[in-house]
Amino acid sequence: MASERASPPDKGAALRSLIAALEAVGDRTGHVVSWLSFFMVLVSFLVVVLRYAFDLGWIAMQESVTYMHAALFMLGAAYTLRHNGHVRVDILYQRLSRRGRAWVDLLGTLLLLLPVCVFIAWIGWDYVLESWEVLEGSREAGGIPGVYLLKTLLIIMPVLVLIQGLAWILRTGLFLAGVEGALPVDEGGNA
Repeated sequence: MASERASPPDKGAALRSLIAALEAVGDRTGHVVSWLSFFMVLVSFLVVVLRYAFDLGWIAMQESVTYMHAALFMLGAAYTLRHNGHVRVDILYQRLSRRGRAWVDLLGTLLLLLPVCVFIAWIGWDYVLESWEVLEGSREAGGIPGVYLLKTLLIIMPVLVLIQGLAWILRTGLFLAGVEGALPVDEGGNA
């Protein structure tokens, strides 16, 4: 009877599961808010048709486009970060090796992304809290009475981006520690 060896545990499996869970937050949010672009077009079309064809208009309907636009960008920022959709100045970045780019991503996330997100959340906290205390509404008669909800995006957005930043730190950390396949395949088809 041949002795069976237990297969070695997958290196970094627990961290990969955590990364997947963290990234799922941004992915799910991104997929949900992507529908806002469709609804923005639909509502904008309705505003124009109602105004010019029927001489009707509602401030709340017009404001809803602004709310959807803000939500789309603020809540979609983490999704965009996850899928490398943000604008980069990569004069040197593309010339670096995969490992060099991982170091740039790790240090950029630690030294730039995380502090900026913390700063945005910290500086916006009182602003959002004051809006919630008075349940701030639109300044326009007939407008949406939920300005406080719109301002809450100033806290939600950096939290979502922080979650994605943490996933990116863990992912690049695993890659730099030598875990194969920790980073997704890049644009050039390299792992």
